[in-house]
Amino acid sequence: MPTLHWLTKETDLRKGKQIPFRILEKKEELSVDDSVGNGRDRSLRNNIIIQGDNLEALRAILPVFSGKVKCIYIDPPYNTGNAFEHYDDNMEHTLWLSMIYPRLELLREFLREDGSIWVSIDDDEAHYLKVIMDEIFGRKNFVNNVIWEKKFSPQNDAKWLSDSHDHIICFAKNKEIWRPNLLIRSDGANARYKNLDNDPRGTWASGDISVKTYTEKTDYPITLPSGRIVEPPKGTCWRVTKEKFEELVNENRIWFGADGNNVPRIKRFLSDVKQGITSMTIWNHEDVGHTQEAKQESKIFNTEDVFSTPKPERLLQRILQLATNENDIVLDSFLGSGTTAAVALKMNRKFIGIEMGDHAVTHVVPRLRKVIEGEQGGISESVEWKGGGGFDFYTLGEPVFGTDGRINPKIDYSTLAAFIWFVETGTSLSVGNGRTFDRLSDHDRSIQIGTFNNTAYYLLYNGILGDKKPQNGNVLTSKVLQLLPAFEGKKVIYGESCLLGKDKLKDLNIIFKQIPYDLRGR
Repeated sequence: MPTLHWLTKETDLRKGKQIPFRILEKKEELSVDDSVGNGRDRSLRNNIIIQGDNLEALRAILPVFSGKVKCIYIDPPYNTGNAFEHYDDNMEHTLWLSMIYPRLELLREFLREDGSIWVSIDDDEAHYLKVIMDEIFGRKNFVNNVIWEKKFSPQNDAKWLSDSHDHIICFAKNKEIWRPNLLIRSDGANARYKNLDNDPRGTWASGDISVKTYTEKTDYPITLPSGRIVEPPKGTCWRVTKEKFEELVNENRIWFGADGNNVPRIKRFLSDVKQGITSMTIWNHEDVGHTQEAKQESKIFNTEDVFSTPKPERLLQRILQLATNENDIVLDSFLGSGTTAAVALKMNRKFIGIEMGDHAVTHVVPRLRKVIEGEQGGISESVEWKGGGGFDFYTLGEPVFGTDGRINPKIDYSTLAAFIWFVETGTSLSVGNGRTFDRLSDHDRSIQIGTFNNTAYYLLYNGILGDKKPQNGNVLTSKVLQLLPAFEGKKVIYGESCLLGKDKLKDLNIIFKQIPYDLRGR
């Protein structure tokens, strides 16, 4: 398969793996608890906003959310040569490639096997992006290139052609598994179905009964109820045999017109068709919005500092309709003004949003607060949004490991446990293992992190057993061993040191790993 090469590619390929694992620090004053608004069930919430470099933020949450995200949407800088107020969108081409590659590589790790990623881009980098994504996600997993009509009128001051569209490139994690949802049928689509003959089976629409693929077997004359004889148009034939046609007539599935003198048409009942519509790849602004609509939406939450390049809520609604169901996790690591998070909240999806700039505070937080309060802009009316929900706001804190390789003394148990779990199992430490993303409360703490493939994992850290002395809390001794939750199979125990002999460890089916020397990230 052809690949894309540039001067610093080899360095860029290693960049994602060299990013330090950092602690996340929650900002209570910027978070919103679920009790605000209509108070949705807290068990449905997994909403996170992180302010900071998205490469470092993605690395920080990977142990928790690896393989858990159903849909990723990103709207990265387009490298157009324009200078936007909130972004430096004027990178030299190889720098843009260096920026996007490690982020896409890391994002792939978050997707579920039945997940998909959608990337907005314009003509300047679209074709390079496609080649990069072929390389990272596999060419066989390319789904489609959607064309979004972002402008509805020409720019008369355009120097060459008036740019009226963007691309949205879609890849599946595994195309053999992933399938898009159907779009909800519109009132206009349903209006085409009528009941001209009061058929008890309900409304129907008529369709052509002739086809261009000619077969002599289906070329025959038809006598209409009026007595007039008709034949298929020249060069065509009927789509069914004479016997099948007579069967359809007997079932009242053929329409000859009100006076019985029209060329026959087959009746298709609304009750028989798919209760949804397969999406096409050209999305008109009438259906999914345009840039001016997006700016009007952004003014609702910030009239003095309007975000330069927002996306309309209807555009994100279309993507989430196709790619997710309620309670699925949606990730946007170039969150911008917060459109993805706002739409996810209104559609009852969980979201992870990452934004580096100050507008994580000046734009995203105010927007989400208004949504939680019941804001009625964007898609609110169409989804019957009444408000509710919440989110937690984080910033990037200290690295887990210092420059000397030791664990940062500020790290807490749950963060280190999640990191160890991911390193050992390659999966995220989910609620199903008795853990949450947040720091564990004292009464929830357990020195057994969880079990995986008939192996139990334990962490002795920060005097977890109640005694803050290292030799009685972080060190594996006979006394500590007696306090471990019992497990019959293989046991992997992390701690500062071990006072048990090799033979005893072998007899007890224990593998001891010393922190931090045996702790290595992927």
